[in-house]
Amino acid sequence: MPEGDSVWRTARRLDEALAGARLVRSDLRVPRLATADLSGRAVHEVVARGKHLLARVEGGLTLHSHLRMEGAWHVYTPGERWRGGPDHQIRAVLSTAEHTAVGYRLPVLDLLRTADEDSVVGHLGPDPLGPDWDAALALRRLLADPSRPLGEALLDQRNLAGIGNVYKSELCFMAGATPWLPVGETRAPDRLVALAQRLLEANRNRTARVTTADPRRDHRLWVHGRAGRPCRRCGTTVLTADQGPAGQERITYWCPSCQSGPSPRSG
Repeated sequence: MPEGDSVWRTARRLDEALAGARLVRSDLRVPRLATADLSGRAVHEVVARGKHLLARVEGGLTLHSHLRMEGAWHVYTPGERWRGGPDHQIRAVLSTAEHTAVGYRLPVLDLLRTADEDSVVGHLGPDPLGPDWDAALALRRLLADPSRPLGEALLDQRNLAGIGNVYKSELCFMAGATPWLPVGETRAPDRLVALAQRLLEANRNRTARVTTADPRRDHRLWVHGRAGRPCRRCGTTVLTADQGPAGQERITYWCPSCQSGPSPRSG
């Protein structure tokens, strides 16, 4: 699932391609939107809210999409070959005179009134990349259930919007806590919230995410994706386990030496 920084980059790319121009083609390929036509409307802006994309168009309408695991938006110029996938995976086509944005495998695609955007994003917590970032509110939400495992609390978009599985594992490592440590027992949770914001901010313009401050290939992350390999800090083998409610489990990476607290093996 994309992290908030990659969704932010997608929103910026779509905004640069579409904002300020009028749509000459609109093709929304989901049954409930089959008769909807945005052609002739100007695109005001495309923004990210956590992991949600909001394309606001003339007439007070917003095209809302969410990428989840497989979705993607690609931007093409006239005559350029579309390479995002086969035609049957296309869910949306938005064209201006100069660019075409194509949404592939979009699991969520809705058209709603801009005034009603809260119905799809109003539940989200503060967005570390949003103009209204509120660290104090994010901290209060994160700590609202002190007994909840830290990893689950970080992934809950109602606490911090935009934290995904990569940042969950990396933040827990950098905090020196296993993802199963009760969030209320986390040392300096305010610094953890600030770190989350700094990491997303630092990576929002990078195509290769870096948490270690070392941009070299295979040196960029502390533990994520390093199952069975030595911890960069202490050399202990990095472990993995699923974490989360049944049906929503996400693979989690951690170092049993550098991170204190319970694990799936210790309970």
